Amino acid sequence: MALDVILNGFVDAFTWTNMFYVVVGVLTGQIVGAIPGIGPVMTMAIVIPFTFALSPLSAISCLVGINKGGLVGGAIPAILINTPGTPDAAATALDGHPIARQGKPLKATKMALFSSVTGDTISDLVLITVSVPLAILAFKMGPVEVFSLIVFSFCVISGLMGNAVYKAIISLLLGMLFATVGLEPENSTPRLIFGRYELYDGFPIVAVAIGMLAMSEIIRRLATITHVEKPAVVFDKHQPKRHRSVSFAEYWQCRMALLRGAGIGVFLGAVPGIGSTAAAFMSYAMTKKLSKNPDSYSKGNLKGVAATESANSAITGASLIPLLTLGIPGSVSAALLIGAFMIHGVIPGPTLFEKQAELVYAIFGAMLFANITNLSLGLICMRLWVKVVRAPETIVFSVSFILCIIGVYLSTGTIFGVMLMFMFAIIGILMSTLGYSPVVFILAFFLTPRLEESFVQSMTMVDGNVLNIVDYPIALAFLLLGLGILIVFMRSFKT
Repeated sequence: MALDVILNGFVDAFTWTNMFYVVVGVLTGQIVGAIPGIGPVMTMAIVIPFTFALSPLSAISCLVGINKGGLVGGAIPAILINTPGTPDAAATALDGHPIARQGKPLKATKMALFSSVTGDTISDLVLITVSVPLAILAFKMGPVEVFSLIVFSFCVISGLMGNAVYKAIISLLLGMLFATVGLEPENSTPRLIFGRYELYDGFPIVAVAIGMLAMSEIIRRLATITHVEKPAVVFDKHQPKRHRSVSFAEYWQCRMALLRGAGIGVFLGAVPGIGSTAAAFMSYAMTKKLSKNPDSYSKGNLKGVAATESANSAITGASLIPLLTLGIPGSVSAALLIGAFMIHGVIPGPTLFEKQAELVYAIFGAMLFANITNLSLGLICMRLWVKVVRAPETIVFSVSFILCIIGVYLSTGTIFGVMLMFMFAIIGILMSTLGYSPVVFILAFFLTPRLEESFVQSMTMVDGNVLNIVDYPIALAFLLLGLGILIVFMRSFKT
């Protein structure tokens, strides 16, 4: 890559206008992350329609800032009131909340902040250094390899559901079923549209994402609101400084947990569809297993906070590796970014580095600046986020309810899109109630069109004989590895 292209990209990233949108994104992300049940994914889905008027770089930078800020904000209610602001913060609550109960809430939240920024920065550096080589490698990956990679991702997603593997598979199949609505890719034959011309292009991604991830949670939370106020978060103003901050010595003692968490997050983030929640719990489990004092975990160990926050934040940059190089989203937030890319005429994939390399490096620069902003705002506004957590639920979720409707209507342009959002909200509530994963459903919904397209092309390349896949060793390796992982997980959790 030419040095002038890289430098020009970073110069574009650090313009006043772009830095403003990064700050706005990070600030918004931290606020919504600190509100239990909201989260960065829902906010990104709502904000995407409002970025139409922005430049591609400003729009993507703002959305990336929301995602990064949301991961930091999500740890705050998890630590303070044992109510994770985001699903991945549930693992942070295991040790973070006991530390807060010990009268050291600021120490726990600051450790979460430092760990999140550390994992995020490591992930971004990996993205910047390996994305171009991977893009070159991606040119050599044909439809057969892409198909096998997505199948491998589906196997890993299903396996990570533990003893509910069969429920994950059902959720995955349901997501694939709903993704087949619309025109099929080979002959453009309408499928399952039932006379509704609005479904020719399939279900709108924004309506599905907001409905299942946001509206379902909002409806559930509104239904459970009572007149009983939640306990206020109490701080001792006269506590010693060591209980209100994290020393460098304490941070350095957690270095292995940080590096291990970042490594797990980068690896799992680069595999499409796994997500930050799985990374957080896997990192926590591994850190506890390798510890010399495992009994101290879940009782207030800073290393537990470091392990989970570094892992779930490392997903952010790593999930963009398959998105930018292959056009495959590595997470739900990355899948939403695809929609933002498309809106602004940017096509993710191997050709992105060839045709719009300057934009790519500008996004890289914006991501690094977002990390600095995340750290700065987190340190300055920590007490503000605590007050946000205490905001009345009636106001928070009522406003979110209205914003969801506005966002979907602006995105789809029809009331039909809003109706679909409520339909998927009901589906999401039913799935969650019965123990099925809406996240697996959505990831399958996002990936199935690419899976179907690559399958049709693959069958042409192998002359309709699946046994000819032996001529594609990389694809065969992905399929066998995915099958092996699925079998191992099913046997491990067999009752």
